[in-house]
Amino acid sequence: MDLDDGKQRQRGSVRYSRGMSRTAGPVVVLAGGVGAARFLDGLIRVMPEPEVFVVVNVGDDMEWCGLHIAPDIDTVLYTLSDQVNPETGWGLRDESFRALERAKSLGGPDWFTIGDQDLGLHLARTSRLAGGETLSEVTGDMARSFGLGCTVTPVTDGRLRTMVEIEDGEVAFQEYFVERGQRDEVQGLRFDGADVSEAAPGVHEAINGARSIIIAPSNPFLSIGPILAVPGVRDCLLTRSARVAAISPIVGGAAIKGPAARIMESLGHEVSALGVARLYADLADVFVVDEVDVGLAPSIEEETGMRCVVTPTIMRGPEEKQALARVTLAALST
Repeated sequence: MDLDDGKQRQRGSVRYSRGMSRTAGPVVVLAGGVGAARFLDGLIRVMPEPEVFVVVNVGDDMEWCGLHIAPDIDTVLYTLSDQVNPETGWGLRDESFRALERAKSLGGPDWFTIGDQDLGLHLARTSRLAGGETLSEVTGDMARSFGLGCTVTPVTDGRLRTMVEIEDGEVAFQEYFVERGQRDEVQGLRFDGADVSEAAPGVHEAINGARSIIIAPSNPFLSIGPILAVPGVRDCLLTRSARVAAISPIVGGAAIKGPAARIMESLGHEVSALGVARLYADLADVFVVDEVDVGLAPSIEEETGMRCVVTPTIMRGPEEKQALARVTLAALST
C-alpha cells in the first residue's frame, strides 16, 4: 500500500546532490509501472522537475473498446500529479465505475477495469491520436495539463506491444496479466513492432546528453525490455557518457509487485537481486539493492563489475521514496 494518502507534495525542495550542476543535462529515467512511478514521485521531490526526463514503456498498451489504453504512462501521470489510487498504485483516487457497469450490462467486455474519470483520459487520448497527433505529443500535453514540470514521454510513437508466449500459444500482455490473472507460465516474450519502431522525439538526445541515467525498479522483462527493444535505445545506453544506475525490483528473492519473480524463474534466470544485476551488467555502473540483500553485494560487484549500493528500497510513503532517490543520485555523483 502507498501511504501518501493524498498528502500535498512539496516539489524540488531539496538541495542538489554533490557533483550536480544546474547547467548539466537531465536525469533520464527508464520507467514502467507502479514501482517506477513511486520512485519518480520521490525523485521530483528532491530535484527540480524540469531536469527530469522520463522514458516510459508502451509495451503494455492496448486497444480496448476502440480506445488507446496506456497503463504505464497513465500510472506515471496519475502518481506524479497526486491523483493515483493509493490502495492499488494505479487508477484514480475516489473513482466511480458507472460507465463500465453499464457497458458490462450491455454485453461489453468485463475483464479490464476502467473508471469513469480514467475513461475521460482515454477518450481524449484516442480522439487526439485519431486527429493526427503523436502519442508523445499527447502525453507531453497531458503531463503539462496535470501540472507536471518534468518531461514524460513514451519510448516510441510507434505501435509496440509485448506478446507473451504461454502453453496455449501467444497472447497480448494485458490478456496474460489481467484477463488470465498471470496464472500461465511464461515461456517467452516478443516485442511486436519493435523492429520497425523508432524512438520518440528527444529520447536519443536526452540519453546522449544526460547528467545521469536511472533504470527504475521495474520488471526487467515486461517494463524495461520493451524500452531497450526500440532500435537505438540500447545503443545509446551503451555509448553514453553519463553514469547509469539500476534499482533492483527483486527484494529477498521476491518481487515487490507484479510477476517479475515468476517470469525470471520461468525464463531460466536466478530470482534474486544478483539475477537482475546480471541482466543489467552491460548497461549500468551502479546497482542498488535492498538491505535484506546485503549478502549479495560482494557477488554482484565481483561478477558484474558494477558498484553495489545497499539501502532500503521498499517505498511505503514519501519519506522512503525521497530517501531512495537521494541515495541513487548520490551514488551516481560519486
